[in-house]
Amino acid sequence: MELSVILSLVMFAIFMVLILTGYNVAFSFVATALAFSFIGDLTGTFDPNTLNVLPGRWQNALEDQTLLAVPLFVLMGAILERSGLAERLLNAIGMLMGPLRGGVAAAVVVVGTLLAAATGVVAATVIVMGLLSLPSMVKLGYDNKLSTGVIIASGTLAQMLPPSLVLILLAQQLGVGILGLFAGALIPGLIMSGLYIAYALGISYLRPHLGPAMPKEQRTLPGKISVLTAAKISLPMSLMIGLVMLMASPGVALVAVPIVFVVLFGLMARGGMLTTEVLVSIVPILVLIIGVLFSIFQGIATPSESGSVGVLGALLLAVLNWYVDKLLVKDGADHAALEWKLTPKALKEAGTSTLNIVVLVMTLLVSSTFFSQMFFQLGGSDQTSEWLTAVGGGKYGFVAVAMVAVFILGINLEFLEITFIVVPIFVPAMEAMGFSSVEKIWFAVLMAVNLNMAFISPPVGFSLFYLQSVKPPEVSTADIHKGAFPFMALQGIAIVIFAVFPGITEFSYRFFSGA
Repeated sequence: MELSVILSLVMFAIFMVLILTGYNVAFSFVATALAFSFIGDLTGTFDPNTLNVLPGRWQNALEDQTLLAVPLFVLMGAILERSGLAERLLNAIGMLMGPLRGGVAAAVVVVGTLLAAATGVVAATVIVMGLLSLPSMVKLGYDNKLSTGVIIASGTLAQMLPPSLVLILLAQQLGVGILGLFAGALIPGLIMSGLYIAYALGISYLRPHLGPAMPKEQRTLPGKISVLTAAKISLPMSLMIGLVMLMASPGVALVAVPIVFVVLFGLMARGGMLTTEVLVSIVPILVLIIGVLFSIFQGIATPSESGSVGVLGALLLAVLNWYVDKLLVKDGADHAALEWKLTPKALKEAGTSTLNIVVLVMTLLVSSTFFSQMFFQLGGSDQTSEWLTAVGGGKYGFVAVAMVAVFILGINLEFLEITFIVVPIFVPAMEAMGFSSVEKIWFAVLMAVNLNMAFISPPVGFSLFYLQSVKPPEVSTADIHKGAFPFMALQGIAIVIFAVFPGITEFSYRFFSGA
């Protein structure tokens, strides 16, 4: 083995030691690359002039329109969190599914899935769901392990469901279209959500003490709403649906708006407070998510453009939420409030959290480019590609080895770090083995599921720490760790299903992308 290759492998090993011992990832990227550029120059194994390509690579990366979607979708999720929509959604679906054993746990999965699709960020989804749902489930007598398990599992779906930040960055690193990866991941993500719901309902049916039904007095909102209120709420909601329909056809939108208005009006006027609350909580956020994804899949807007629409939509939903509460208070609702939650302070917090994530992503992108360039110039990429392509079993053998490596690294590293560290190493081997675009999408979906499993794996899975930071005193750390195991098993089943039947991902890709 040549000296340059040995240096590249030593560089990678030292880098891994640095980040596993807690050093800043960006600093570790730059420090190891800079140190070994000097060593390579001294030993004659590296020409520093080859680094002249870095400014061009940085410019190309920063000009990539793909990355514009990152801050927009993160900001959209942050606005939804701070506007009170998440809390309203959880309460409404909880009351709707409350009569079932395990119904509240299933409701948590449904809401977690919707928030995952809205935020695209694991930490945000897990923390919000932990703050909103865990104390309520404890009071209802739910088993602590089941309660924490559904929260961390559904929260990590933010890595699986579009517009996931993970999927955006994987698309950028693998060289596939965001549209294709979003489309390919949608059905697998929904299948995983279905597995969680089935487990929550099934285990609660077999062992009723784990997930008791919600008492009737807690799942009712007595009282009617006036005809005028029903009309005032139905009108903006039907117009929102009409705007989404407009992307498909002006004629369809023209017909749909009055039909939707009549249906919503009838349900609210007849069903009263509870029906109104369920519709107001579920319909707008579904419309927003479907509208954003529909615009991408139909080619009406790029992911970046749809992200900006998503931000505007989130702001409009905040206004709608306040408007509905104002109307319901007039009709005597005691569950509504006139408080405007999206205050300047809340908007500042949303902007700050978005900026923090964007700066982190950009810093890692720039620093990892320096590291990967050094690794490539020293011959490390060629050597690892040779090793990976030599693994028995062809593409399936490579995928198996890659999944094991990603899972091990995912226990100790954030998804951003894995995306920028590991994926660039896999890409040359995938190119050498002739992976098609569809196969790369399949591989990315498997990676996302794998990261879900790693992120909730005790004792150091990141989602566990997110939930620990907001848990009530009645819930122990041991409960959180034990609650993760059944859902890790479900995720393991999911990754086997998607690996053995790649047609699921391919069907999802072709159905939603129209390819």
